[in-house]
Amino acid sequence: MNDIMVDKTTDFASAPKTSTLRQPRLPAWSPIGLVALSVLLGCGIGIAADLDSKIQWGLISAILFVGITFGLTAKVEGKRQAKDRLATSLVWVCFLLAIVPLASLMYETIDRGSKVLDGAFLSHSMNGVLTTQPGGGIYHAIIGTLEQVGIATLIAAPIGLLTAVYLVEYGRGKLAKAVTFFVDVMTGIPSIVAGLFILSLWIIILDFDYSGFAGAMALAILMMPVVVRSTEEMLKLVPNELREASLALGVPKWRTILKVVLPTAIGGITTGVMLAIARIAGETAPIVLLVFGEKVINNNPFEGAQSSLPFYIYEQWSLGNEASYDRAWAAALVLIAFVMILNLVARGIARWKAPKTGR
Repeated sequence: MNDIMVDKTTDFASAPKTSTLRQPRLPAWSPIGLVALSVLLGCGIGIAADLDSKIQWGLISAILFVGITFGLTAKVEGKRQAKDRLATSLVWVCFLLAIVPLASLMYETIDRGSKVLDGAFLSHSMNGVLTTQPGGGIYHAIIGTLEQVGIATLIAAPIGLLTAVYLVEYGRGKLAKAVTFFVDVMTGIPSIVAGLFILSLWIIILDFDYSGFAGAMALAILMMPVVVRSTEEMLKLVPNELREASLALGVPKWRTILKVVLPTAIGGITTGVMLAIARIAGETAPIVLLVFGEKVINNNPFEGAQSSLPFYIYEQWSLGNEASYDRAWAAALVLIAFVMILNLVARGIARWKAPKTGR
């Protein structure tokens, strides 16, 4: 028995001692508590200072949250952890500053646009409708937007795709550098410049009439550099080993591009085209200059004035009465939904065509 006691005592004495020193840490609920405290203090300061804008209250609360978090963390956990908490707090504050206006815009658009948005609004035009009275719809504007964006896509997508193929697969020397430079310049040009270019060339010099096709050409100019850039990046992601394997089998380069490179990058290319369509769907300046607007349905984009959703919103808002304001908000809601659907389709295509990973 004594031997057993000695062995246990020896084992206990020889066992490694666990350190009792631990870095002080704030509790897990501290971020939520600090947010609540900062909001209360911000609201209190806003009320005491007689600040009417709730945005000012929010900014004060954000500044207090960052300052209190840094000071309390430095006091409890040390300056090193305080700097980390400061960076994290700034990231969250910047995220909220970015998301609050977007959420406010969506709420305002849905709240005001849903007043007149119904089946009749989507299936009727403004033909014979008094602008100061309720009624009418956006059917003619939806047709115009679909036709103009569709024609612009038919023009810009093939040209952008072929330009990107040239830059990645064939482009060498000064010509490729010049094309890249002008694509970069076109990416940053204002939409009004594209509209003025088509206005001077197509309508003033060539003496064609205002039409949806004129607006589509301006939209194609804006869409083209986006397609070129997105397609170029997707083609660069295709492994060179695929090209080399195809060329080693004696396949011509053009057929390698057609059968190997493009199918490999088709998911990203399609996503880029869809995002480019979403980018031009809400352009207003070229449409105001070139399409000229129309209250009746015009199914022919090559002849006569034609409306579109951006022009319809601009037109109704400029009328300045309550009924036109409601129609403008409803049209804006439809346009946002259209752009959102395009973005969701692009994401779905990207996920569908993404490389499958296995174990």
